[in-house]
Amino acid sequence: MISISGLPAFLLYVVTAGGLIGLYLLVYTLATAHNELALIRRDVAAAAVALGFSLVGFALPLSVAIYNAQSILDCIVWGLVALVAQILIYWLVRLAVPDLSRRIEDGRMAAAVLLGAASFAGGLVNAAAMTA
Repeated sequence: MISISGLPAFLLYVVTAGGLIGLYLLVYTLATAHNELALIRRDVAAAAVALGFSLVGFALPLSVAIYNAQSILDCIVWGLVALVAQILIYWLVRLAVPDLSRRIEDGRMAAAVLLGAASFAGGLVNAAAMTA
């Protein structure tokens, strides 16, 4: 017989992760100088690439936070750390490419791929650092 005794904890962490992902998307889209969702609705692939890889860059450390959490509060705190790290990565890339948002708005993939790759790489490093 298979036990589902872990189901309540599973649901708690899934709902918490969903909330943190929603918060991340809200904060990230407010922090950027361009409107990702409006651009995606206009079929601007550069916006989807940048936002998509940023989301993956956040989800990686969030998944590690869930795996290593001693409590739900522990998971939330590390999820917020991952959120801040991803916002900092956006601002660092924006320092390197000052017209980053304009390029993404114009559908220029080089800027989007750079931002997406930086977000993904930052998420990988962030996730690894959480296991130390």
